[in-house]
Amino acid sequence: MAVAAERRDLFGIGWRDPLAAGIFAHLAEIDVVEVIAENCLQESARGLRSLRALGCEVPLLLHGVALGPASVSAVDPRHLDRIAAVIGALEPRGWSEHLAFVRSGGVEIGHLAAPPRNGATIGGAVDNLRRLRTVVGMVPAVENVATLLAPPASNHEEPEWVAAIAAAADVPLLLDLHNLYANAVNFGFDPLTYLRRFPLDRVAIVHISGGIWIDSTEGAPARRLLDDHLHDVPDAVFTLLEALAQRCTHALTVVLERDGRYPSIGVLLDQLRRARRAVATGRRRRPEVHQAALP
Repeated sequence: MAVAAERRDLFGIGWRDPLAAGIFAHLAEIDVVEVIAENCLQESARGLRSLRALGCEVPLLLHGVALGPASVSAVDPRHLDRIAAVIGALEPRGWSEHLAFVRSGGVEIGHLAAPPRNGATIGGAVDNLRRLRTVVGMVPAVENVATLLAPPASNHEEPEWVAAIAAAADVPLLLDLHNLYANAVNFGFDPLTYLRRFPLDRVAIVHISGGIWIDSTEGAPARRLLDDHLHDVPDAVFTLLEALAQRCTHALTVVLERDGRYPSIGVLLDQLRRARRAVATGRRRRPEVHQAALP
């Protein structure tokens, strides 16, 4: 597993420079901090030491956004080596990456794109995850991605495609609930039914965030939900989190993501508290699950 086994649910926040002061001031309410791996690549030795010192106060997770392992092409070995060096410097509790592709034919597309969901990308992703395991020494938890367009040349639906990769590579899952919600509503699925189709027994980390509805220029539906990390977590995501906690027999690490339009730290902490309540409610609905998650 990419994340050390826990006997209790953990709740944390994504590290962003504008949130640093608020995070440091409220570490007693934060169980874990997630750091973007690529933000560390140009960090000075002093900066890395500061982050490692933060890791002595609260467990760190590292979150990659640019390897793009879900591709028939191999991941960039130089980028992978740099990520491995950051992991060696920070010694995070675990790390994660997106089931996306970010380059083709040597061209960086600058976007976490959803690849065709077919046997070729399943095989390519599994090969890449094995490379990651070899170079870094541990595999990442893999994250489902949001998309506004159905990937062409697909013959698998998203939950089954994710499950096939996770099983073949034997990796844990980072389940982004807003990504899941956005894909469900954008492509006509019931979100709770869609949730149950994912391999929930592999979920180690959960992301919660918000987005915005945008007008579609063509096709249906007339509106689509854009995952932009600039808005508060919607009620529907907390409902999904409660349902996930009800169905999981193991502890979860829940991370709140926010990438701009930052509210006060108090607003973000309120969303973390609501996440705690959602998980607690889900656990209570399955008393045997709740007991398994306690020390």
